[in-house]
Amino acid sequence: MRVLGATRSARLREAAEGARRALVGRRLWHISSTAAGGGVAEMLHLLVGYVNDAGIDTRWVVIDADAQFFAITKRLHNRLHGVPGDAGELGGDEGSHYRSILESNAAVLVRRVEPGDIVILHDPQTAGLASHLVGRGARVVWRCHIGADLPNAHTREAWNFLLPHLAECQAIVFSRAAFVPPELSSADVWIIEPSIDPLSPKNHSLAPDRVTDLLVRIGLLPGERPVSGTAVLGGAGPFSPGDRIVVQVSRWDHLKDMIGVLQGFAEHVVGHNDARLALVGPSVDGVVDDPEGSQVLAECLAAWEALPERARAGVRLVALPMDDVVTNALMVNATQRHASLVVQKSLQEGFGLTVSEAMWKSRPVVASAVGGIIDQVPPDAGVLLDDPRDLDLFGRTVRSLLERPDELVALGRRGRQHVRDHFLSDRHLIDYARLVEHVSQQ
Repeated sequence: MRVLGATRSARLREAAEGARRALVGRRLWHISSTAAGGGVAEMLHLLVGYVNDAGIDTRWVVIDADAQFFAITKRLHNRLHGVPGDAGELGGDEGSHYRSILESNAAVLVRRVEPGDIVILHDPQTAGLASHLVGRGARVVWRCHIGADLPNAHTREAWNFLLPHLAECQAIVFSRAAFVPPELSSADVWIIEPSIDPLSPKNHSLAPDRVTDLLVRIGLLPGERPVSGTAVLGGAGPFSPGDRIVVQVSRWDHLKDMIGVLQGFAEHVVGHNDARLALVGPSVDGVVDDPEGSQVLAECLAAWEALPERARAGVRLVALPMDDVVTNALMVNATQRHASLVVQKSLQEGFGLTVSEAMWKSRPVVASAVGGIIDQVPPDAGVLLDDPRDLDLFGRTVRSLLERPDELVALGRRGRQHVRDHFLSDRHLIDYARLVEHVSQQ
């Protein structure tokens, strides 16, 4: 009520009641590939809790798979974004392994899912479960959180792999209309944008001394650190308390272009002002469905080591522990709140939760004009880069903004209001409630 106001709270209660009536005697299931690391897992931790609190019996299951399966689905992930990723194929052998892993998961799920239950499958890792669950009598929705605005040979290859698995789904959900391939134009397609939860550990208010304590624990600010799994992998100790910090928080993923952020900052910001850069990602051991994480982190460390000494001194690479999701979320929260500027220089992006998270904290944002980020950042509430690969443009933009503190404050204020109006979890929950009502009637 305090965040949403009476009118929005009433709409949320009304939507929840409608979904509750539609699901009498049935359960709602979410199936995903991991319980930690990345935006899907973060959203599910919160959405599942809220829906259960509303009196709707909701379950969340994480599939069991091997390294070969996740290598294949990472290939799908990259190609759905329109980039090749690795040089591997998506042929008959890959299709056979993908199906066999999901058949073994389906054998377990069909003993738990009842006819009439509604099952929401998340992203390419779970699409192959659809026919098995439809055969059980469930209503199945596939939720695709990723995509590319413009199709190319890579997206077509990925869709050719996935489309046969989607034929029996009752509905398919995307984050943007531009992500929908032509082959699904006649399907029951819904567009539901992701959201952030303002009351979650990652987004709720933190007192200044709590922010400082968390940054000390991470190793970004000086002080006595307790034992933790956080590792500052690049840099010679913590920053000074008065340093202005530019932050990017994301997975260690080529599409997040951490190396580009590092190089653009080193070339155009270091030496021109007192700003420092923190590249913050998860401990790679804690993200099981992303086999490229260790490789990308190693590449970032090598790029940092290749910088001139002065530039190295102004950059830190941080790997946050994933063993406790609440602690991880609080560390991200504190890092974003302490930042003078938050960047998200993705080369492709399905949505980009970190953009809305930073804007909710009144942090000014510089981000790439790609995918769902375009929808999150209106012209008066942040700065979008037309070409995310232009490191000169990126570096000059960051430097110019840091020289205009009043504009940073104004961008942050307008950004918070935009997120409040469009990207909080009440809107997301209402969208899902309408979807559930619709699918339950089919």
